[in-house]
Amino acid sequence: MEGNYPKYFFYVLFLLGSWLLTCLLHFRQPLFFHLSGGGTAVFLPFSRKASFFSTPAAAVDVADDRRSTPPASCDGRYVHMVDLPPQFDVCAEGSPAFESEHSICQFMSNAGLGPVLLPAGGNRSDGDDADIVPNTGWYNTNQYALEVIFHHRMRLYDCLTGDPAAAAAVYVPYYAAMELQPHTCGLFNATVRDGATGRLLRWLSSRPAWAAHGGRDHFMVASKTSWMFRRRAPPAAGGGGDDGTGCGNSFMEKPESRNMTVLTYETVIWEQPQRDFAVPYPSYFHPSSAGEVAEWQARVRTAPRPWLFSFAGARRPGTLAIRDRIFDACDAAAAAATPRHRCGKLDCGGPDGGVACRSPRKLMALFTSSRFCLQPLGDSFMRRSSVDAVMAGCIPVFFHEASTFEKQYYWHERDPDGGGGRSGDGRRYFVFIDQDDVLQGKVGIEEALSRYTDDEVAAMREEVIKMIPRFLYKDPRVRFAGDMRDAFDITIDEVIARIRKIKEGEDSEGKDYRGGVAVANGS
Repeated sequence: MEGNYPKYFFYVLFLLGSWLLTCLLHFRQPLFFHLSGGGTAVFLPFSRKASFFSTPAAAVDVADDRRSTPPASCDGRYVHMVDLPPQFDVCAEGSPAFESEHSICQFMSNAGLGPVLLPAGGNRSDGDDADIVPNTGWYNTNQYALEVIFHHRMRLYDCLTGDPAAAAAVYVPYYAAMELQPHTCGLFNATVRDGATGRLLRWLSSRPAWAAHGGRDHFMVASKTSWMFRRRAPPAAGGGGDDGTGCGNSFMEKPESRNMTVLTYETVIWEQPQRDFAVPYPSYFHPSSAGEVAEWQARVRTAPRPWLFSFAGARRPGTLAIRDRIFDACDAAAAAATPRHRCGKLDCGGPDGGVACRSPRKLMALFTSSRFCLQPLGDSFMRRSSVDAVMAGCIPVFFHEASTFEKQYYWHERDPDGGGGRSGDGRRYFVFIDQDDVLQGKVGIEEALSRYTDDEVAAMREEVIKMIPRFLYKDPRVRFAGDMRDAFDITIDEVIARIRKIKEGEDSEGKDYRGGVAVANGS
């Protein structure tokens, strides 16, 4: 009998392992096991996407101040996450997008955060000017990664439910921008551009959960600008309209998507009712604790800023004249009889410039050394650089109304303890210079920015530093240590508030829902 003990022992281990594997495959929400040290081990359920994007370890142990969530805290906050069939997996290992040479899936490691930034110093090419960035919490995050980051944050959301009827909102974890990326522009017909999203919308609209509210309680992230999903179909013979050779697809032109709440990087500010809502680009800082954020805020608050203003970007000859004026202003300051520490520049033109501009450390080194960071138009009105400026505590300078946070990121820019933006509560955290005035020679950039006193600059910079938590995305792989709302938390609350209004019969036609409050059309 004693000789059989090892056999029974291994048999019991086999049964235990089989039970644990079954749990991981079956449960929709993560499993949590509280440890004696006060941390929480987070076991994420297996999925095709998770197998590629999750952390290498099966569990992450972090300090967690939310060890037990009272059920009452989820009242009105439950979210149902749609279980998409494998045909809609994007960037899953083995999928066509993952295998494509044009795919950006290779940059989506660490749950979308990208590669960890290597420590500064040593034999790195960044040099000593890059030491401002800490060696933890910073990643080389691709600007289109929000779909992946958001999905992983949702998987750790406290109030997930498997019952769509009990949910305040229904989240669709489809990566529309990732799917579009290989055929964004070029000679791709409507079948290629619109095929995948068309199949998704038909599948969604066939489900009972969609029928309950006609999809008006559904939301999703599409991590490009709104314009990339508004390409109109080629016209019929003899008709007018787009010739079908532009970029993007027609996802947001479909009747089904018009009913959904779609989160993009940039919305059409002149459109009412709004069909999508803008949320901040992901920057490079993804902390796992409130302490990391406070330390970074203290660091940028005391950073020496020798440059009056700075710009990271390239000229756009013949298309964006405002950029030529910015380069001219920088060159004039450098060529003065007594060179002035007025303009810091990271020229992204040419092969060498492109490499430099892809270095988060170089970019942060420039922005944390500057009082003002210029944010002219790029491919569209919003640039990720404007969010990078916030992370650096650098006062953004906008040149077009549609580039301002007041018009685009109003969910996130307002002070929760104050009210509105620049005029609503007296806060001033940015500078607006009309690009037409610059181009017509009515205003000089250096002259306009030089008028601000040191006290005014310090006050504006402090407002920007206070905005850092609201514009960053926490590390989506762990339970955050500390009490701090980030861009994800704010977005979820605003989406639920908007959908609640719609369910209560206050249709969004002719209105938007800024902060959960209906705003009359045209106000």
